[in-house]
Amino acid sequence: MNRTLAVYVHWPFCLSKCPYCDFNSHVAAFVDRRRWQAALLRELARFAGEIPDRTVDSVFFGGGTPSLMDPGAVAAVIDAIREHWPTAPDMEITLEANPTSSEVARFAALRRAGINRLSVGVQAWDDQALAFLGRTHSAAEAKAAVVMARAQFPQFSFDLIYGLPGQTVAGWRQRLDEAVALAGDHLSAYQLTVEPGTLFHRRGLAEIDPETAADLHEATGDGLAAAGMFAYEVSNYARPGGECRHNLAVWRGGDYLGVGPGAHGRLSGDGGTEAIRQIRAPEKWLSAVEARGHGTAARTTLAPHERRDELMMIGLRLADGVGRTRFRALIGCEPEDAVDAGGLARMIEGGFVVRDADGLRATAAGRQRLDAVLAQLLT
Repeated sequence: MNRTLAVYVHWPFCLSKCPYCDFNSHVAAFVDRRRWQAALLRELARFAGEIPDRTVDSVFFGGGTPSLMDPGAVAAVIDAIREHWPTAPDMEITLEANPTSSEVARFAALRRAGINRLSVGVQAWDDQALAFLGRTHSAAEAKAAVVMARAQFPQFSFDLIYGLPGQTVAGWRQRLDEAVALAGDHLSAYQLTVEPGTLFHRRGLAEIDPETAADLHEATGDGLAAAGMFAYEVSNYARPGGECRHNLAVWRGGDYLGVGPGAHGRLSGDGGTEAIRQIRAPEKWLSAVEARGHGTAARTTLAPHERRDELMMIGLRLADGVGRTRFRALIGCEPEDAVDAGGLARMIEGGFVVRDADGLRATAAGRQRLDAVLAQLLT
């Protein structure tokens, strides 16, 4: 059984809803912080009673905008995790933040609360792009927040979005140069996608053409690699040793616990791997925790083929790919035995997948079109 555990804590509230966002985030006129803190602590205690013998290696506060949480509540959650489980001496504790001045003012308090890795949602370096993306901060605030994050936290990262309408490769390269000048050991760069249910989708916004998207993706990889930051995942870049430990645990098929509205988890045991999903609507989740002690919507033991396909889908996102030793330990077969032989042969011949002694991995070209690669491998 996997004895290492990653913990994800979801804070679903934001000051405003960005037009591209399809995450479980909500704008609320009032948040009863005491009730929410108590509910998160109750959920943690409930799961600790089930799996007390795990060692927590990482904690990730995601959202929503968890930097809007009271730092005292953040500290209480971290303290509870340390009380319920053994923790790694160098446990990574990440929190997502926005660069507004009100949130930056909390950085020192969040550091005192126990956060040792901050992920800042910069998204763009110019005011016109930020306005288009519905962000409430300015470019100047974004740069100030990154400088403050560097000063306050041992590790920090920030997110950027590319592929905005009319964006050119030359213009994007200029923005990347600005990013590199401020970056630490990690940076995330996501292509703008128009997801169903978002304001951009309702407006009928069209995504950029595939050729331009490919050029921008290639420019991102080249520009960051020249600065010593390499793509260890489809949209994440780091200097060696700067990778996000929490996300790696998830992508490599490790156990993770999700608490908070809409959070997901995977817990392995003698009977297989359970997929756990929390109630998505914030108020319904809160009421359920208060009424019955938990906010779980569903717990399902994955069928062997479901777990096999899942590990292949998330593992091929990584530059390291699906490790043979790890996959064999989790699934009981070789990675190539879990995919369509003909599809694998075609993907290898096309230069999209590599098979070697370490396992299976998608090439840079394969990761750029991973959905199409997976469609060939998983039938």
